[in-house]
Amino acid sequence: MDSTAQNFQHRKMSIKLWPPSQSTRLMLVERMTKNLTTPSILSRKYGLLMREEAEEYAKEIEDAAFATANQHYEKEPDGDGSSAVQLYAKESSKLMLEILKRGPKTKEDGEVMTAEQTTSPLETVFDISGGRRAFIDAEEAEELLKPLKEPGNSYNRICFSNRSFGIDAAYVTEPILSSLKDQLTEVDLSDFIAGRPEAEALDVMNIFSSALEGCVLKYLNLSNNALGEKGVRAFGALLKSQNNLEELYLMNDGISEEAARAVCELIPSTEKLRILQFHNNMTGDEGAIAISEMVKCSPALEDFRCSSTRVDSEGGVALAKALGTCTRLKKLDLRDNMFGVEAGVALSKALSAFKDLTEVYLSYLNLEDEGAKAIANALKESTPSLEVLEMAGNDITVEAASTLAACIAAKQCLAKLSLAENELKDEGAILISKALEEGHNQLTEVDLNTNSIRRAGARFLAQTVASKPGFKLLNINGNFISDEGIDEVKDIFKNCPDVLGPLDENDPEGEDNDGEDEEEGAADNEDELESKLKGLDIKNE
Repeated sequence: MDSTAQNFQHRKMSIKLWPPSQSTRLMLVERMTKNLTTPSILSRKYGLLMREEAEEYAKEIEDAAFATANQHYEKEPDGDGSSAVQLYAKESSKLMLEILKRGPKTKEDGEVMTAEQTTSPLETVFDISGGRRAFIDAEEAEELLKPLKEPGNSYNRICFSNRSFGIDAAYVTEPILSSLKDQLTEVDLSDFIAGRPEAEALDVMNIFSSALEGCVLKYLNLSNNALGEKGVRAFGALLKSQNNLEELYLMNDGISEEAARAVCELIPSTEKLRILQFHNNMTGDEGAIAISEMVKCSPALEDFRCSSTRVDSEGGVALAKALGTCTRLKKLDLRDNMFGVEAGVALSKALSAFKDLTEVYLSYLNLEDEGAKAIANALKESTPSLEVLEMAGNDITVEAASTLAACIAAKQCLAKLSLAENELKDEGAILISKALEEGHNQLTEVDLNTNSIRRAGARFLAQTVASKPGFKLLNINGNFISDEGIDEVKDIFKNCPDVLGPLDENDPEGEDNDGEDEEEGAADNEDELESKLKGLDIKNE
């Protein structure tokens, strides 16, 4: 192809990647907040941030990263912004790592000391994940791991994440890990073979597994290694020797049906397991059935994540029944599976046993009204301390709104509520608003985007949450709010405009899927609708 044709094609396909939309920036803040509040090797050393502090830091990080990237972009205004986007991500990552290492602070005393810092001056955490993401050869492994060879060292937690070990580096590492066998309690080997050929990666896993066999671990993270069944079995020696695991992470690991069965077969005991996370795998129904056997044998489980694992109804029912034995559960994340109504109803029966549940993530499970109502009724009668409820993208309509509202009204500790991407419409939005009117002083975020909500529902929602003392974000984007309605909502938040999320995807002329016509002069019709809807009752089923 000649250069003229190439240049023409390039101009035709060129798009601007910078600046990011406001919704993208908010999404990054939310992701960083979650990362800052998720337990990790670093949080164990420096302390875990509370959500409020983490959110404040996340906003500061995003602002600083955006400013740096935008300044860079201004120097190359004719570019597509790709380098600015890369810098934005790099700066965010760098600043977030700095915050993690700084740890939480108190208003009076500044930095909070962790237990290990107050009781011993010796280092207990060895972490090489903060360096550049690259292959490690034998020579670099020798240099990097020198501290682990020092006589009398106190390292009991290691993190080799974000570095790719080849076979030569693995052979250097093997005797070092073997020498630490009696003192290690936490091992993070997530993303430690990236880019290696399968044969080499499996050899590396076997070497590490043999070196660590017999360690009495409480924490093991093997995420982001595309393990599959072969990889799981390559770690067989290590897994077979684990009877005291409290935390196990196998996220984004290609955990298929066969791999899931291998995990269950190899680990001899999960009686002490508190955290089990299988996010983003291709587990399917049969794999979920295998995992459910492990769950049944984990009575101490407090945090279970099996999101984005391609689990359908049969696997969902099996998991739901198994979870019924985990009465200490505090956090449940089953998002983005294909459970359907039957699994939703089965899950509702398990939920009635969870008295300590504080976070439940059940978005994109195809629950529909029947499944949503069953779950709402179960949560209403249990989970007195529920703080997070997410049921987005479940085809929930007005029919289930009053049952959901009754559940929400009873959850006075609720901080975050997401019912996005459903079909609640004005009637459902107003019922949810009425449920939030009394109390709910800890509420910080409500997301009802993409629910065919119009002026009346939007206005009622805005008026309800605007009165909450610590409220931070209302997302009603992607709805059918008239221009007059948008003006009214903005006026409600005129003293705190940042609380109202972006409205760039709102469609003031949108039509409901049922084909109902929207007449001109809709303001009068919506006022009449709001008047009628205010009298709706919240059903206690």
